[in-house]
Amino acid sequence: MNEALGRLLAKEAIIEVLNSLFVGTDDRDWERVRACLAPSVAFDMTSLTGGAPAQMTPEQITGAWREGLAPITAVHHQVGNYRVAVDGNQATAFCYGIALHYRKTPSGRNTRTFVGSYDFQMVKGGDRWQIKAFRFTVKFVEGNLELEKD
Repeated sequence: MNEALGRLLAKEAIIEVLNSLFVGTDDRDWERVRACLAPSVAFDMTSLTGGAPAQMTPEQITGAWREGLAPITAVHHQVGNYRVAVDGNQATAFCYGIALHYRKTPSGRNTRTFVGSYDFQMVKGGDRWQIKAFRFTVKFVEGNLELEKD
């Protein structure tokens, strides 16, 4: 019973870290986002951006997001359908995600929507879980693809 309860508590803690990542991004609370990330993260957004996955620091990730989201007025992530598997101090997590970007533009094409899924590898250090691998797999993008420039 204690082992099952421990896994359940770990799953809840992991989901809380992931929710904190997304809400922190929406709030542009970069310190909160950094706290969700391990010192080195295998970061893969290649399904959206091309290129190759990279090992990145929390500062590099949040710096890129800060710069990329600067022109956007509002960001909203909605995530769910979590699947979490815990194995001691390691875990994997999966969820669906939708991200909405809003910026009032002269053309009236004010939004962009990203739909896809996320795969995470988690590690527990001390009493907290952190993301050590992050992969976004895009299903589709709809709306104003030039939202920052319009």
